[in-house]
Amino acid sequence: MNGSTELLKGALDGIILERISRGETYGYEITQYLVDHGLDDIVEGTVYTVLLRLEKKGLLSVTRRQSARGPMRKFYALNDAGRQYLADFWQRWDHLAATVSQLRGQ
Repeated sequence: MNGSTELLKGALDGIILERISRGETYGYEITQYLVDHGLDDIVEGTVYTVLLRLEKKGLLSVTRRQSARGPMRKFYALNDAGRQYLADFWQRWDHLAATVSQLRGQ
């Protein structure tokens, strides 16, 4: 959805963690996943910034491996802290979505 980047800023951590929870992946693959699912405004630089932040928070397990094509890649997987953060994120998201729906319905 065009113009959604500002709305997504607060949610990208959880959205990216959700993608990683489905299997080990790397930055470019995450970007393509988001674009393929309608988040056309997302650029690779944004994804890598989020990944670095999540890594610094200790939410990811990171391994460097040679890719089939090109240089070494960082592969990301959730660790226990990441799984807990993701569960908390979806709880907060559900609460926010319900509240916004109520407000919009008034």
